[in-house]
Amino acid sequence: MREAGRYTGLNGAIHIIEHDIDTPYGMLHVVIRGAPKGNRPAILTYHDVGMNHKLCFNTFFNFEDMQEITKHFVVCHVDAPGQQSNASQFPAGYQFPTMDQLAAMLPSVIQHFGFKSVVGIGVGAGSYVLAKFALIFPDLVEGLVLINIDPCGKGWIDWAATKLSGLTSSLPDTVLSHICSQEELMNNSEVVQSLRHQIGANVNQTNLQLFWNMYNSRRDLEMNRPGTVANAKTIVCPVMLVVGDNSPAEEGVGWGGCCVLSCNTFVTGCGLLQMADSGGLPQITQPGKLTEAFKYFLQGMGYIAYLVDRRLSAGTVPSASMTRLARSRTASMTSASSVDGPRPRVCTQTNSSDSVGQVTQNISQTMEVSC
Repeated sequence: MREAGRYTGLNGAIHIIEHDIDTPYGMLHVVIRGAPKGNRPAILTYHDVGMNHKLCFNTFFNFEDMQEITKHFVVCHVDAPGQQSNASQFPAGYQFPTMDQLAAMLPSVIQHFGFKSVVGIGVGAGSYVLAKFALIFPDLVEGLVLINIDPCGKGWIDWAATKLSGLTSSLPDTVLSHICSQEELMNNSEVVQSLRHQIGANVNQTNLQLFWNMYNSRRDLEMNRPGTVANAKTIVCPVMLVVGDNSPAEEGVGWGGCCVLSCNTFVTGCGLLQMADSGGLPQITQPGKLTEAFKYFLQGMGYIAYLVDRRLSAGTVPSASMTRLARSRTASMTSASSVDGPRPRVCTQTNSSDSVGQVTQNISQTMEVSC
């Protein structure tokens, strides 16, 4: 392990430390923000292909209201191998880890820092890695926020289209077509222009190509509800799916992705937040809405957050506090709002950006919906 540096953030209160951690499948670059808070889980992030934790999550985690939440949790940003800024280029013949191996690298991170468990936030390829991680190591994951996940592998037509795109477009543009919708690319907004430049300038292109190739060769998540097939695997923690209504992942994540993930999420539940006025980068273009949804998600899990609302006058809201309630993973029809009660499972869709609270409000209701 190498401790690369220590930095002081806003108001001198946020400490950021970089680490290189050796795992069974290679080195991982990890950035720790803050310090562990008792027995609370760490918030662990995993970025999309073409990005790293800075490009993918800085806007979201630097958002003022989000910092009211992260005061109560340690944040662990994981960069996929060789994707961090100023990463050394992999040598010729380097075998990039498979998606399963990327997921299998994460227990080394959790063990190294002594985390009991994590709440994962993933985007795109990072969502797939975290979902796979939750399938393989369910006891280490308390909850997942999966943004723009595609739970299915590519078919031959999609694979051929990707190969053709790689022959006719630069790598940054090819990756951008995965991250952004055609409408976003045609509008060529300042965000898209900046991202195109940063993908080319801040991510090693050889390393990126290896990650891109491996992501495009992924398989289906292979989830089944227990009792339907022998040795079925399922995600047993609360899941919130997030997709922009103008995202290239909207078709796959929408009700299709909800059915794949929610109908095979056995114990707890799966909520779908379809974010209006948002494309492939909701964590960058709509950090306020995503922060509000994440706050409700944590509350639905049993972490009661009483957070300062900066839209109100100073002094009208007490200081932020957060406490942990007892919880159980046993399936039951008892309301999840009970202190000692287990959680139901639910599949719910929210189309309005003004209704982000409904995601976890519905999880707390006594109900079970099949997709």
